[in-house]
Amino acid sequence: MEALPEFELHRPATIAEALAALAGDKAARLVAGGTDLIVNMRRGLVEAPHLVDLGGIAELRKIALNGATLTIGTGVTLDRLANDAAVAQGFPAIAQAAAAVAGSTHRHVATVGGNLCLDTRCLFYNQSEWWRQSNQYCLKYRGDICHVAPRGTQCFAVFSGDLAPALLVHDAAVTIAGPAGMREIPLADLYRGDGIDYLTLAPKEIVTAVTIAGGGGLASAYRKARIRGAIDFPLAGIAVALQIDDGVVRALRAALTACDTKPFLVTGLEDFTGETLNEDTARAFGEAVQRQARPMQTTTATPWYRRRVVARMARRLLLDLAVR
Repeated sequence: MEALPEFELHRPATIAEALAALAGDKAARLVAGGTDLIVNMRRGLVEAPHLVDLGGIAELRKIALNGATLTIGTGVTLDRLANDAAVAQGFPAIAQAAAAVAGSTHRHVATVGGNLCLDTRCLFYNQSEWWRQSNQYCLKYRGDICHVAPRGTQCFAVFSGDLAPALLVHDAAVTIAGPAGMREIPLADLYRGDGIDYLTLAPKEIVTAVTIAGGGGLASAYRKARIRGAIDFPLAGIAVALQIDDGVVRALRAALTACDTKPFLVTGLEDFTGETLNEDTARAFGEAVQRQARPMQTTTATPWYRRRVVARMARRLLLDLAVR
């Protein structure tokens, strides 16, 4: 890994000042905790002569529960989110996902916004400059071939953030500030299925907050598989939210990460509404999840293994939630 290249740091105190700093240079990049961006800069993957530090903007660091509506600023650290009592009680999957990210040192500086906007990852991309050059550059960086799917024209770099699926099962929305003003969109609409151009943000926009309008009586949980028990990005991750009444499923949601170029909600789960929750139901649920998981060879683990493991995690999570 190379030394960090020179850059100019801007430290705005408000969102308006941050937008002005972004407008001043088309190559300016946002930074909060920097746990992903700084590494990518040292690897030569990102060139950013100007960094706009969001750490001094107080309004991005708020967690507020007003009635049944939870609002999380994107400058909130993952450690704080993981240990927030209101979040852990009302939206446990979110607290669990935050606690599962990287290691303790990372979580004390890494932020909600950084994890939601995390760059997509691939075995052929997240390497040193000499490695990438020696093995031929890829579509995501200066090349004209995807080493994962050489006959295709799409980049399959995988989205590996932990928070997104936990927020998706709680029907989260995000607030976005930009030159054209403020707007709110469903979190699912923040992402597109492209490993290179993976966010739908317009130029110079900032994700400022996440909002969940009510828990809806859902129990939820998050689980991920990774090479080591800490620090590593997920090979596959799943969040499940369940409403159950006298052993009968009333509502069921699931969302996946590290199984495609974007995080996504599993579709067709309304078919489980009205079903008695038992081992057979859980097995069928796991199979439904497995059919929609589409990992490619973007890590050292095989796609076959990642599909199998996400199905097992889905089944176990559902059975665990049924007895809580």
